[in-house]
Parts: sequence; C-alpha cells; structure tokens
Amino acid sequence: MELTKRGDYAVRAMLALARAPAGKLLSVRRIAEEMGIPVRFLPQVMGDLVAAGLVEATTGRAGGYRLARSAEAISLLDVVEAVEGDSRRRTCVLRGGPCGFDGHCDVHDIFFAAQDAMLNMLGAAHLADLPMRRGGQ
Repeated sequence: MELTKRGDYAVRAMLALARAPAGKLLSVRRIAEEMGIPVRFLPQVMGDLVAAGLVEATTGRAGGYRLARSAEAISLLDVVEAVEGDSRRRTCVLRGGPCGFDGHCDVHDIFFAAQDAMLNMLGAAHLADLPMRRGGQ
C-alpha cells in the first residue's frame, strides 16, 4: 500500500490532533507547521476528516479542529479510508481486472491474505498507540 499525499497529510494531521491536550483546538496553520504539511492543502484534508466523523471543526477566530472521539478509538485504517476510500484491492495483480470472474489467479489467495493482514494491522493500530517523533514524519 502506498498513500497519496492526501493520505500522508491526513495521518500527520490526526497525529497532531491526537497529541494535543484533550479538547484543545488546533488551527490549520499550527497543524501544518507542527507536521510539515503545506498549509494550502490541509483544509481539504481536514474537510474529509470532518465528513468521516473523525474530527470536529469549530469556526471563528478562536476556532480550529479537535478529535471527534478519543485517540484510542481511531485507527490508522479509519484515517486512511476517510481520505483514500476503501483500501481493499479490487483488481487482480496478474490480470489487471476483477479476480474471480472466471476463476481465481494463481496468486489470489496469497495476495488477498497479505492484504487482509495489512488491513487488520492498520485497523488495530490506534492513534494513541503510535510513538511520538519530531515533525510527525
């Protein structure tokens, strides 16, 4: 799995929010500065996270963003799928189309088991469990 820039920025932004004091609102500018994200892209990413119910937004001069639920209740898979969509591969790695239409390819079981293992690991990794590193990278 490779994240787009949007997915990368979403993960970084969520880490900034998870590490903020409980209930504290963070501005787009502050998140961008702390996590090394271009400020011009962050509002769209934050909009995706709000739409997914992961983040709450407060408008106005003292507004900003905070987690909509605890960092223990938000997985990396939640974050990635909020901006990237469903993470399940739909195309066959050998055929380039749907696998199973006329039988499974020779590597179907192995690749789909690996995909399931990765998605399970992302689903089990919660924001609160991730180590803190400088710059979020």
